[in-house]
Amino acid sequence: MEHHVVIEKLCSCAKKDGLSQIETYEAKDAAFEAAETKLAYMNGSFCGKHEFQLVEVNDNFVIGMVGGGCGCK
Repeated sequence: MEHHVVIEKLCSCAKKDGLSQIETYEAKDAAFEAAETKLAYMNGSFCGKHEFQLVEVNDNFVIGMVGGGCGCK
């Protein structure tokens, strides 16, 4: 079974960094580890105008913006 790490909405910071919106992994633990790493990077390295959170949905991991708004330029 495949497991995905999905960035719900690519903000301009994610686009500028060239992040993929969807990554696929065979093992769920590998997908979770990749999602946590990406989440930490996004929260620590992006513009800081919004925060991201990780949610598990049907054995996939979705990274979304807290509050939903994007203020990065």
